[in-house]
Amino acid sequence: MGAFFQFWSISRVETSGGIQASLAGRYATALFGLARDERQIDAVSRSLDSLVQALADSREFSRLVESPLVGRKDAGKALGAIAGKLALDSITTKFLGVLASNGRKGEIRSVIRFFKRLAAEHRGETTAEVTTARPLGDDQIAELKQQLRSRAGRDVTIEAAVDPKILGGIVVKLGSQMIDASIRTKLNRLAQAMKGEARMPTAPMKG
Repeated sequence: MGAFFQFWSISRVETSGGIQASLAGRYATALFGLARDERQIDAVSRSLDSLVQALADSREFSRLVESPLVGRKDAGKALGAIAGKLALDSITTKFLGVLASNGRKGEIRSVIRFFKRLAAEHRGETTAEVTTARPLGDDQIAELKQQLRSRAGRDVTIEAAVDPKILGGIVVKLGSQMIDASIRTKLNRLAQAMKGEARMPTAPMKG
């Protein structure tokens, strides 16, 4: 299975200017600060994991979060009910209410992602965004963590995403590095190389 992570090409990518450069990042920073002050980082992290799973499992919940037609009051009631059903901690429950009342329920996924990065940094870890065409198995994630730990010099938290458009292989963002071994990128490079050959002038025939 080791061949799955071989042949990585690495290029530098521009940073976004930090988590607080985005609206979701500022919300996540506020949530993390409260969780840290209350010594509830682990509890909030577990609640956010439950939300991620609920978003993946329930189309109705996902549509609620994404729909601009759901008003703030209705969104607050719905998120409060979901928080109760999932037995979320009090900090996360109140925070969902704040997002709803501010009309920012659509930021939930991004807030969760940024919070996880802050929590990982707090634990002395770094975060890698990993995209594959199909979900990774536990053994593949464990191997990837080990390899990225060797590269980063510290423990790595994996943010896994699935995108069938990359066709196969893997794309990893680790700090300012882009590790791209997707089949789509390889095919694009091959296509560019073939175009270059097609434009090359042919030598005149002698005779």
